Order: sequence, then structure tokens, then C-alpha cells
Amino acid sequence: MSTDCEGVAPHNETSIAVNPTNPFNMIGGANDYQLKLSAGGTVNETVFSRAHVTFDGGATWTTVPLDANGYIATGDPAVAFDAVGNAYYATLGFGFGQASPTGKNPDVIVAHSSDGGATWSSAVVVAKGTGSFGSKGTFNDKEYIAAWGSGNAIVTYTKFRDGIRGSYGGSPIFASVTHDGGATWSAPVEISGSAPFCVGFFGDTTCDQNQGSVPAVAANGAIYVAFLSTRETTTFTDQYLVVQVDPATGQRVGGPFKVGDVADGIADYPINEDGRQTYQDSQFRTWALGNIAADPTDGQHLAVVWSDMRNTVHPVPQDPYQAKTNSDVIVSQSANGGRTWSAPAAIAARGDQFMPWASYGGDGRLRVGYFDRSYDPANHKFGYTLAAEKRAGTLAFTTAQLTTALSDPTRDDRWFSGRTPNAAFPHPTSFLGDYSGIDGAQ
Repeated sequence: MSTDCEGVAPHNETSIAVNPTNPFNMIGGANDYQLKLSAGGTVNETVFSRAHVTFDGGATWTTVPLDANGYIATGDPAVAFDAVGNAYYATLGFGFGQASPTGKNPDVIVAHSSDGGATWSSAVVVAKGTGSFGSKGTFNDKEYIAAWGSGNAIVTYTKFRDGIRGSYGGSPIFASVTHDGGATWSAPVEISGSAPFCVGFFGDTTCDQNQGSVPAVAANGAIYVAFLSTRETTTFTDQYLVVQVDPATGQRVGGPFKVGDVADGIADYPINEDGRQTYQDSQFRTWALGNIAADPTDGQHLAVVWSDMRNTVHPVPQDPYQAKTNSDVIVSQSANGGRTWSAPAAIAARGDQFMPWASYGGDGRLRVGYFDRSYDPANHKFGYTLAAEKRAGTLAFTTAQLTTALSDPTRDDRWFSGRTPNAAFPHPTSFLGDYSGIDGAQ
């Protein structure tokens, strides 16, 4: 079902949350691309995070613009409800300044709603970016949000330390909390910690080369944050880590705990024209990102999902048009509050599955949604699949296709068309977004 009430421009990076006090009330977040004709006759593009709201279980939807509060663009949307039905919308805010013609590094901002998403506050700044694109400063990225109780929420994000001319200087994970419904937020604190299995930017064991944090609130009130962390700097392969943080302050109180190794190095994927990882016959960028989910029936039971290339035949050609890829969704679970984790297991299927997101239902069974190319023997077109655990805690799944038509990112893209390095695949898409979330009624 389309939830868009605006123009024909695309949307991506979807997030969704179900109101625990009213399951017919849901809020979706997405990047909403806007095309505008300038006075000179050229078409300019910008993007804003929009709320898509339903009060009838998804039968009808309303698009609700957020107050951009002076930002010229927003992105990386994330939505959550607390236990009493207050809604929170986190995103990045981008701006320009007189001293930064290339654009200022983004702020982490959050808006809140007390009426199920029908109206929203102006966005509140949680963390300021410093400097501008390509210069020394702080580039905040990939924020996400979780909420609990009455008026409590946590935002986590990556803080890229940019050196001279924007050179990389590490990327620890930070957190901030609110206890007044999003009106004010605590000073952000670094939560990624250190461990013997981490590779620090300065050669130590600090876990400060990270990306893609996602928080989750357990049934017993504990808060956990999962993120990708570099484990090897020659091939840039990652590992999934989890930390526990204090609900009152956001400070780390446990971990990092290692979930498992991720097969996502530069030698594990073909590389697109922009130097990014991609899949067979494709040009859109991809990565291993997934999320952490907490079982509402058991405060100690957690799961982490991601996608990687462990089941692709290696060596993998760098040329996407020579490679045969087989990306799988990977799942691991913990029964002791994240201290130890089961061996990562694949939800095996032919072709590529990617951008997974997990959520537990009120029955304690795990659901995982993901983009899925197994419906196309050529491994080009993708649909969307929901994998549902057969019995709670087994990590044995049944799968069902949710989409009624397949999408082909390998050719004829209208909006994110990149270069055409292979004439058999004209105008391939270069961007599908970086994630797509799911949620379930508890």
C-alpha cells in the first residue's frame, strides 16, 4: 500500500512504529525527495523526513510534514512510541552557512507528538555537527531511536571525527536520553567502549571504528544498543557488538559484547562505480546493517540480525557484471541479556537477501523482514519477504512474500540513475537507501 500523499518523487529508508496503546495507530518515517523548478529553469532536489500516519490499521494514511526548523534537508528517519503513546521522530538536519558553502555537517534532531503523529513539535537538537562537508569537524550519522515508559526515549548515533579535508579519524557511538517527552535531551555520551577484540583508530583496543547503531528496550527495562564495528583494517571486515546502557543517563553499563563476525569486507562484495559494495549486475550501494530486537515476553532474550556474504563463492570478482553473489540474512540470539550469543545462522535462500530488520511479536516469536532476490532466477529483481519464527527461540523460520510485484534495480531507474558501465543494464539505480524497518504489535 502506498502511504504517500505528495508528488511522484521517490522515498526510501523507511522506519515504522506501532502505538502500544492503539495498534490501529502507526507512524512510518521515510526520506521524501522533493523536486523543485528554480527561477532559472533548472530542477533542484532536496529531501525531507516525513511522517506517514494511520489511525485505522493501515487502511488510509496521511502524510504529515515535520517542522524542519530552518534546516534545508533532513534524512535518516527513525520513529518510536513510548509505552503511553507519545511518538518520537529522530532524523538528521542539514544546513548551509555563510562560512560553509559546501554545507554544514548535520545535527541530530528529534520531534515529538502526543496525538499519535497527527501534529508534531518543532525539532529539538540532540547533538550538533561541527565544520562543513570535506573539512575538519564532527559528522553525525545514522541515528536511531527507542522509547519506553512515559516520556522516556534514547537516541544513538555515529560521531565521525573528520580531520583535515574531511579525512577519517574514527567513529564512536554516542547516546542521549530524554525523560520529559522529548522537550530536552541529556548531553551525549560515548557508549561504544573498548574490548580486546576491537581495533581502535589509534592502534589500541578502543571500539571507535563503528557505524549503524540501533537501540532496543527489553521487557525488564534494560536498554541495549547494537552496532557494526571494524575487526580487521586490511579488508575492513566488521563484527556486530552490543552494549547495555543506563536508562537514566545513557551511559554504558555493560559490554561491549561480541555477537559475531560479519563477512562484509572489501573482498567479499563486487564494487560499484562509486567505489561502494554492491551485488551481482548492480550499482546500488549496500552493507551489512541490521538491528537488535528485544523479546517482550522475556527481558533476557534478544536477537541481532544483519546480512553478509559468507555463503557467496569466493573469491568475488570486483566487477559486478562478472560476480555471482549470494548475500544471506544472518541471525543470532542471546538468552542472558546480551552477555553471550548463539552461533550466527543464515536464513538461507538463493540469490541476494539484504537490509534485514527484526521485531518480536507479543507471542515471543521473532519476525525478520528483508529485500529478497530469490524470486528472480537471474538474481536481479527483488521483492520483500517476512520470515516468521516457527516456535519462539528456535531461529527456525517460515517465509512469505509480502510484495505483489518485483522491483529491478539493475536498469531503467528514473531517480537515482548512475553511470551505465554495462550496456546490457542501462541506467541502473545507485541508491535504494541504507535500511528498511519493521515493527509488530505487542
